[in-house]
Amino acid sequence: MSDLRTAGWFQVAYLVNDLDVAIARWTTLFGAGPFAVTEHHRTDTFDYRGTSHEADVSYAFGYLGDTMIQFIVQHDDTPSIYRDMYAAGEEGYHHVAMLVHDFEAEYDRLVALGFEPACRLHADDVDAAYFDTREVTGGFTEIHGDPPHILGTFATWRRAHERYRPGVDPPVLRRRDGGGNNTSTRHRGTS
Repeated sequence: MSDLRTAGWFQVAYLVNDLDVAIARWTTLFGAGPFAVTEHHRTDTFDYRGTSHEADVSYAFGYLGDTMIQFIVQHDDTPSIYRDMYAAGEEGYHHVAMLVHDFEAEYDRLVALGFEPACRLHADDVDAAYFDTREVTGGFTEIHGDPPHILGTFATWRRAHERYRPGVDPPVLRRRDGGGNNTSTRHRGTS
């Protein structure tokens, strides 16, 4: 069985105040990108600590080598896994994410280890959950399902990074509104 003990991180995520500023800084400093941006992402099902209150968030996803970098902006003050760590206006590291093949088994394993599932959601035919692992990692840990369609999306973003020429090519690969239900134009991210 593939689980977090063997899977390895595929993503590191940061809460930021402005996606475009974060993208520009990481592109200039590290050559990360290009980034796929989803504005005001919505999920199909959502649970944050026993409530269905979903914060208004936007995401950017891009690669730096083999690691996906995710930036998150929370546009409101709804209680969330992001506000659990940072007040409005604060920025910083938020979580690492792991791809898991047997989502339910890994979810149950983390619960059995005593980690609190702070958020669970389903979007774009993908399950994801965030566990409060701050005592171990200084942030949250996301487990993210690995269906073929999402692996294909990630592979497309990774190939775009391989061809990316910072300072020559645009730093944003695409920008989408995440409020609709067209799965071909939105991605939950992990992340």
